[in-house]
Amino acid sequence: MLKIGVSACFMYPDNRRPVFAPKTLSYLENDMAVYLSREGVLPFLIPDVEDMLLEKFMAEMDGFVFQGGTDVAPESFGEQPIENGRWKGDPVRDKYELKVMDLAVKSGKPIFAICRGMQLMNVYFGGTLYQDTTTQQPGVLEHRNAEKYDHVSHAIEFTKEKILQKIYHNNTAGRVNSVHHQSIKELGKHLEVLAHCPEDNVIEAIGYTKAPEGWVMGVQWHPEFSHTLGEKVIDPDILYDCFLGQVRLLKSEA
Repeated sequence: MLKIGVSACFMYPDNRRPVFAPKTLSYLENDMAVYLSREGVLPFLIPDVEDMLLEKFMAEMDGFVFQGGTDVAPESFGEQPIENGRWKGDPVRDKYELKVMDLAVKSGKPIFAICRGMQLMNVYFGGTLYQDTTTQQPGVLEHRNAEKYDHVSHAIEFTKEKILQKIYHNNTAGRVNSVHHQSIKELGKHLEVLAHCPEDNVIEAIGYTKAPEGWVMGVQWHPEFSHTLGEKVIDPDILYDCFLGQVRLLKSEA
C-alpha cells in the first residue's frame, strides 16, 4: 500500500457553524480525496502536531501532496498585504505547511503541489507571489470567478522538452481549469517553469531542478476538479500517474 501524505486545509472557530463551532478543523477536500484514492494508494491527512511527532509521521509516508485552499499570507514571502489588508492569507496554515514542505523536500520523496500548494512551493524556495493577479497584473485573463468556480478554463503551453510535454504525448499545449487569484511573481531558487498561459504569461506549472525530473512538481490548476469540464481540459490522471510512478520507483529501490 502506497501512503500519500496530504497537507491539511484549516477551518477556524466560527460561532455561526452548527457543529464544532469553537474548534479548528483540519480537512481534505472531497474531490481531492477521490482523486488521490486508488486501489493500493491511500491518502493520509498530515496533522498539525508538535515537531517530533510530525517528523515521525512524515517518515512513514511514501510521497506528498499539497492541496489548494486559502491564500499564502504576504508576510510569508516578505511583503505586507495590499489594498488595506484585503488579501491577508493564512499565516497559521503557512507556518504548518512550510514545515511540512521542508520535511518533504529533505526526505527526498516525490512531491505533487496543487494550486496554493504550487504557490507555497515557490515561496519555500525563496520566490514571491502576486497577492492579487488581476489588480497587480493589468490585462491578465480572469483566472478565478467565485460563481463559475471550476467552470473557468484557459489554454496552457508546455515548456518544450520538459516533463509535462513528455507525459502529455509530446503535445505542446492543452487546456486547464483556473481557480486562483494569486500567482507566481518571482520564481524561487532552483525552480523552472514547466507550463504557462500563452495569453498572459501567468506561470501554470513549476519543477525543482535539483531533483530528478518530475520528482518535485507543482501545477496552478486543480486536476481534482477536472471532472467538471471533462474532455475540455487535459487528462488529470496523467499527472497523478506521473507522481505515483515516481513514488513506486523510489519505494522499489528502498
